[in-house]
Amino acid sequence: MAFRGPKVWLWRWRRNPLKRRADMVESWVVLGVWALTVLAGVLAGLTTAGSVEHGLARERVEWRPLVGRLSEQAPGKVAASGSASGDRVWAKVGWTGPDGSAHTGQVRVGPGSAAGTPVTVWTDRQGRMVTEPATAAQARLRASLVGGVAGVAAATLPFTGGRVLRGRLERRRVAQWDTDWAHFDTLWGRPTG
Repeated sequence: MAFRGPKVWLWRWRRNPLKRRADMVESWVVLGVWALTVLAGVLAGLTTAGSVEHGLARERVEWRPLVGRLSEQAPGKVAASGSASGDRVWAKVGWTGPDGSAHTGQVRVGPGSAAGTPVTVWTDRQGRMVTEPATAAQARLRASLVGGVAGVAAATLPFTGGRVLRGRLERRRVAQWDTDWAHFDTLWGRPTG
């Protein structure tokens, strides 16, 4: 590994007689790629997070809880009173939609729940069963996580493109060095490599 010496800030933009045009191009490419990477990541993350949070807020407004009744006894045995068992089983439930139509579905209830037991069923505007909507705090967390993932994914594209471009610039610079050394080789009349 070569010794690099102390870190010098903004070295790409300092005057140097050995600096080539390719070095200046690379410095601007690096600056542009970083700016584009940050901008793309932040914009994609914020846009996605806002969209997810808006969708979850709409669900909180549109979805309503209804009282349904178990159509049949739930499978399993009734847990002893005071039991800390969190076991839930699927049971058939029926409810009446906002338009008066009858609906049926499956819900999770305690084992052995009797037919006719009231249960809360969340429905959309058409009376179809949906999951309970996310609370405002849950929605913020989900939106933040999805927005973060979307931001990182969006930032990957310009970052990767910049890495590819820098690799090409590096290969071109090495080829130029080879050409320059070959020129000096003929001037000195002896091999330099």
